[in-house]
Amino acid sequence: MTGEEETMDDGVWTELPDEAEPSDDADLLETDDEPDTGPLPVVAVVGRPNVGKSTLVNRIIGRREAVVEDVPGVTRDRVTYEGNWRGRRFTLVDTGGWDPDATGMAQRIAAQAQIAAELADVVVFVVDATVGVTDSDEAVGSVLRRAGKPVILAANKVDNQQLELETAGLWSLGLGEPLPVSALHGRSSGDLLDAVLEALPEAPAVRFGERRGPRRIALLGKPNVGKSSLLNRVAGEERVLVDPVAGTTRDPVDELVTLGGKTYRFIDTAGIRRRDRELKGADFYAAMRTRAALERAEVAVVLIDASDVLTEQDLRIISLVIESGRAMVVAFNKWDLVDEDRRYYLEKEIERQLVRTPWALRVNISAKTGRHVERLVPAIERALDSWGTRVSTGRLNQFLTELVQATPPPVRSGKQPKILFATQPSVEPPKFVLFTSGFLEETYRRFIERRLREEFGFAGSPVEVAMKIREKRKK
Repeated sequence: MTGEEETMDDGVWTELPDEAEPSDDADLLETDDEPDTGPLPVVAVVGRPNVGKSTLVNRIIGRREAVVEDVPGVTRDRVTYEGNWRGRRFTLVDTGGWDPDATGMAQRIAAQAQIAAELADVVVFVVDATVGVTDSDEAVGSVLRRAGKPVILAANKVDNQQLELETAGLWSLGLGEPLPVSALHGRSSGDLLDAVLEALPEAPAVRFGERRGPRRIALLGKPNVGKSSLLNRVAGEERVLVDPVAGTTRDPVDELVTLGGKTYRFIDTAGIRRRDRELKGADFYAAMRTRAALERAEVAVVLIDASDVLTEQDLRIISLVIESGRAMVVAFNKWDLVDEDRRYYLEKEIERQLVRTPWALRVNISAKTGRHVERLVPAIERALDSWGTRVSTGRLNQFLTELVQATPPPVRSGKQPKILFATQPSVEPPKFVLFTSGFLEETYRRFIERRLREEFGFAGSPVEVAMKIREKRKK
């Protein structure tokens, strides 16, 4: 880099001054010092299996977020979303089927639904109007009456005027007037939301320019690797279902967890399987939701079973995180099952198969026993700091000048390309653009990335190094 005079020589662009560096105005929404508005009121949507709870949730939030399939038992955990109606915000909780007589996993799903109702400010009790009142509906209704919470009785699947007349039989539940709705077609959903708002406690209105919320952490990994167990461990209670059967989690489950006086939003996701094109029904949509959860996260914690060999699925999930540009922490779970021999071979596998991601932070944990789980949050914070690091233009160009003088770019087609200028146009993830007089080989760009990491850190964050070749002016 030889200064402004050389960059203007027969080129079509000029050197950018320091003042042209991207301003911090874009971050104003994230650094606003307005006081927090406090927790949002909670609305729980409950009912027996397959009455249309998730369909109603999708209708309320205005997008197909909850997994829906025409079989009972698709939703299994308490899944939270943020709703907004007439300028008022609230937390909406989708639940699994609540059947008081269930056994096995269905009983644990019902227990999660009951917990959601107990913690909610308002309960929306969904009943299938085409079936009428069942024994399960009466049992759930009895529990809700004793709870003393405001209950909105939603008579779902009312698609026409004739079915609306048949909802009168739902008065027998003793929960007030049934509101006929069609979650599938949206019929009378606005009336239902109006009733919900009337029952809600005071909530903060929608505000523009409010500060960034809790940092978002996605837990990723193949099925049955321990993602839900880890979330329950850091939360200190059973927030999501855990079962030895792979594929228990289907919807991404958002949970606010306070650790060390700071609140984080953990997102438990469905296990990513080998080939999505072979998935059907709920599993297919669960895979889609997992990818969407990664896109709205800031850092991904990739869980790997340390007691087993690294698989193609593990490497594919790591590649997925790299492509998304998110910060990454690799957590080797089930460390309590690893002996000395397995540790030796695991290190060899890491050296051989994760050679392109040495920057990913690594922690060895056991979600089952709690071993070294406390090391997870410092690693996450370090990765997030790296993800948002910005290097000033002056310091960056001084570093590259010294680097190029010590190790010039390789000659290409008889000419040695020059790095004329560099800047960092963006963060999250950090991206650097090199303005050059010729093409830089990929190996040299990787060399620059490695030296950038040695000089400025970026542990746990991907770094993109791009180039912009100066074009010659046509005579």
